[in-house]
Amino acid sequence: MADFKVFTSPSSNMIPIIWSPIRRKILKRAWLLSPFFAVLLFSAGCGYHNPNVYTGPSRTIYLTEWKNRTSELGLDSDIYRSLTRWFQKSGSISTVRKKEGADLILAGEIISLELPSLSYGANSITTEVKVRLRVRYILKEIVSKKILLETPDEIWTEEYLVSKNITTNLDNERKALATIIEDLSKKIYQRTVTQLPKF
Repeated sequence: MADFKVFTSPSSNMIPIIWSPIRRKILKRAWLLSPFFAVLLFSAGCGYHNPNVYTGPSRTIYLTEWKNRTSELGLDSDIYRSLTRWFQKSGSISTVRKKEGADLILAGEIISLELPSLSYGANSITTEVKVRLRVRYILKEIVSKKILLETPDEIWTEEYLVSKNITTNLDNERKALATIIEDLSKKIYQRTVTQLPKF
């Protein structure tokens, strides 16, 4: 037979409550989930906002190819693709390659790319270097020419280790530069979402 437990109230006019194993299991799960729902209610009450979500009216951004003043071929295309991926995270923001019909324009310039040495090992052999990317960019409304975002000079750095293997070094350098581009694109996207009107 199933294990039933009967609880009665001290008052004689109360109806006995029968607790079955199934009912006890449901109540136990509800108790375990209560902190989760409390966090949700707390977040909603505090006005939590995801910086990666734009819920305002639809906007079209004319995303230009950045002017590349470095000798690193394809760096401008890498930044363009990374920015495009980030803006695709919002269903209300779209990017285009032509100015016609766009609401805003996002333009930028790759000023320099450096690989300065950081530290040295035996026989003055470099063991760690830092990729240093310097950029500037601007976001403005096309019709009103109002500037929503402008960064005249910004430096991004990422370290990576150097080994005796040339192939490994080149791979590490590409990964470090890819990290910079991803972080840069994320920051531009989040700042754009913050500056755009919500209604």
